[in-house]
Amino acid sequence: MPAQLDGNILEVIESQKASMRPSQRKVAERILEDGAAVLGTTLSELARGAGVSEPTVIRFCREIGCSGFRELKINLARSAAFGLSATELELSAEDSPAEVGEKIFDASLNSLDHCRRNLDWQEIDRGVDLLSEARHIEFFGYGASGIVAQDAQQKFALFGCTCAYQIDAHQQYIAASMLGPNDVAVAVSNTGTTRSVVEFVRTARLNGARVLAISGAKSPLLEQSDVGIVVETRENTELYTPTISRLAALIVIDILSTNVAIRRGPSHAAKIQHMKKGLAEMRALNL
Repeated sequence: MPAQLDGNILEVIESQKASMRPSQRKVAERILEDGAAVLGTTLSELARGAGVSEPTVIRFCREIGCSGFRELKINLARSAAFGLSATELELSAEDSPAEVGEKIFDASLNSLDHCRRNLDWQEIDRGVDLLSEARHIEFFGYGASGIVAQDAQQKFALFGCTCAYQIDAHQQYIAASMLGPNDVAVAVSNTGTTRSVVEFVRTARLNGARVLAISGAKSPLLEQSDVGIVVETRENTELYTPTISRLAALIVIDILSTNVAIRRGPSHAAKIQHMKKGLAEMRALNL
């Protein structure tokens, strides 16, 4: 059975193209130009289209980690299911509203898949352990990351313990100062370099609390945490402010909170169902 490469094959080709031999680079450029069209071609057709020999195409396939042309096409089909390559997702002033919308959808789906493939699931498991043992969870974050932290606090019932999120910076510092052993500070920062959030985490740790950090990359925030989860996304911020990093972080919060709820067992699940039933009754209109 053909192996599935660890990543979008179009992104793999793009990243390796500069270091390829000139003849193999021609094959790379032909595929990046129209990867969907390559799915319907034969080995000889791709070779002619790129202006190279068939053995050169085979060597290209092996260069990028495929056993041959057939496996290349299978991985191209997989990549097509997750949107276009990053080079094809640039926004232009000439794009129509529909084209902008399609590109943003493609970019979001592609970036979420990239995030999923690069998540450290062992670190996720450690995070679930940490949160499952918490007496109290305090969430920290500003701006878009603050929205993620606030959403996480809204899921307090799933965590099965008291949870809080303070909007004001002074209140966040006070909350960090009052944490202690058996408490967990969850800090969210896409950059991982927001000074006050890093300081809040240090304060929490000095008081004996454990820290779970969610960041878009290796960062000073992760260096201050007991559990550090990298939520890596790819964004083009030149023309618009994307929500994909926020969406990816929200999904990670969902993964953590749901796993904690599952670990708490049937009695906890029954409480959640009873709570949801009560909420449904509150929302119902008595006409």
